Amino acid sequence: MKKHFLWLAFFGLVAVELSAQSFEVGPLQDVYKGFIGETVKVPIKIINDTDKPLTLIVRRVSSTLGGTQKNYFCLDNNCLDQRVEDVIVRVEPRQTLMEFQIALDAGLANGISSAKYMIYNRYNTADIYEFDVNFAVEERSAKADIYSSPHIVLHDVYPNPVVDFAYVNYDMKNDEVAAKIIIHNILGNPIDEYNLPSAENNVKIRAESMNAGIYFYTLYLDNEGVMTRKLIVKK
Repeated sequence: MKKHFLWLAFFGLVAVELSAQSFEVGPLQDVYKGFIGETVKVPIKIINDTDKPLTLIVRRVSSTLGGTQKNYFCLDNNCLDQRVEDVIVRVEPRQTLMEFQIALDAGLANGISSAKYMIYNRYNTADIYEFDVNFAVEERSAKADIYSSPHIVLHDVYPNPVVDFAYVNYDMKNDEVAAKIIIHNILGNPIDEYNLPSAENNVKIRAESMNAGIYFYTLYLDNEGVMTRKLIVKK
C-alpha cells in the first residue's frame, strides 16, 4: 500500500511538472502602428522560468494580410523568408530572450492586419502559449522637412504612395547651386529627372506611366547625390 502511494505521489509530481508553464511571454501592445512602405518590427520577449535550458518552437498559425504585405520572423536582426512558418529558439535557464522579433512589411495600402502565433516547448507540447499580433498601417500625410542645408530645404513627397501625380515642395537658398531630383527604379536605373529651379518652390512628379511598386528619389546638388528616399506607386 505504501509503495502504491509513493508511485501515485511520483506520477502526481511528474504531471504537475509537465503541466506547469515553463516560460512567459512579455506584454504586447493591442496594435502596432506603422506607415505604408515601412517595416514594422515587434519584439517578442520570452522568459525562461526554469533552471533548465528550453527549446521552444514559435509557429505562425494564421494571418490576415494585405496583398502586398509580408510577415516573417527575425532573430538577431537576421530575418527569415516569409514562407518560414515556424522557427526554433533556445532560452537559457532563468534568462530572457530579447532578440526575437515578428516583422511586417507594411506594403502599399493602409488598413488593419493581424497574425496568430503559438509558442510551445519542443519536449512538452502541453506547455504552450498563444497570442495575436495586430498591425495598423497608415498613410503619411505630413509634409515634413527631409533635407535641410544652406543651399536648399526639401519637403517630403506627397502623397506617398502616389497613383498619378505627386508633389515636392522646396526652398532654394543658393541660386548658384544646381538642384534636381532623379527617380530610380528598384534596380537603381534612372527613369525620370526633375530640375528644381530657384525661381519656383514645387515640382510635380509624374507617376501615371509607372508600374505599381517601390521606387527611390534622390536629391542632387551640383550633380552630387545628397539624399535618397523611398517612393511608392500604387494603382
